[in-house]
Amino acid sequence: MNAIILAAGEGKRLHPLTLTKPKCMVELFGKPILERQLSIFKKCGIDDICIVTGFKSELINYPNVDYIKNPNFMKTNMLESLFCASKKFTESTIVSYGDILFEQQVLKKLIDSKGDFSIIIDKQWEKYWKIRSNNPLNDLESLKLDGEQNITSIGKKVENLNEIEGQYIGLMKFQNNAINKIKSFYTKSKSIFQTTHSNPLNSRLSFENSYMTDFLQGLINDGQKLKAISIENGWLELDSINDYEVYENLFKNRKIKQFFKEVD
Repeated sequence: MNAIILAAGEGKRLHPLTLTKPKCMVELFGKPILERQLSIFKKCGIDDICIVTGFKSELINYPNVDYIKNPNFMKTNMLESLFCASKKFTESTIVSYGDILFEQQVLKKLIDSKGDFSIIIDKQWEKYWKIRSNNPLNDLESLKLDGEQNITSIGKKVENLNEIEGQYIGLMKFQNNAINKIKSFYTKSKSIFQTTHSNPLNSRLSFENSYMTDFLQGLINDGQKLKAISIENGWLELDSINDYEVYENLFKNRKIKQFFKEVD
């Protein structure tokens, strides 16, 4: 089992913190996000780690880690960063966004999943989202499940909270047959775009700007079963300067552990 961390983004919503460093190197509770991620992976026995870099990549320099740079990071999105590292796919590959923190027990639950496609979702997202936004619907997307806890809808705009049965956190695992399936589906989707100039994953975007959730929904539409692995908090996403200020304030007032316990 190996891990690919997608850390090419600039993080403009985190200005001024990301004017001089990439998003993944912003410090939360005294340590860079990426450093905390690497520590959790290694505590769980995953030493084969590849980081996909982009913005100010020269500032990301941890030992015993592989690096691949997305040369088009300014013009592409997370999906393209992932497939820059397609040669790093193994029989079991964990993929993580570079702007999230997650507890050891969250990663352990993903590692233990037997499904070909395993996607971590937070069932207790609502309380967490309310500390980040006065109007959660502005920043939330659909996530619906069937009776077997497979995801049926992800990444769509929502009009009410009933369309959200969990929050996708940006942490997933592809293993067994899923590896060949994501490769072939990516190739097929890209070929359609090159031939028709219409993106089958998201008609409003060019293919290289497709979101990861567009890709996951495309896999669902293609007949794949994406198993939701449920957690209850135990993670943080650093997306904006407001997030940073909220988390640091909770940490200062010793209240952060209601959402994320593994802080020093």
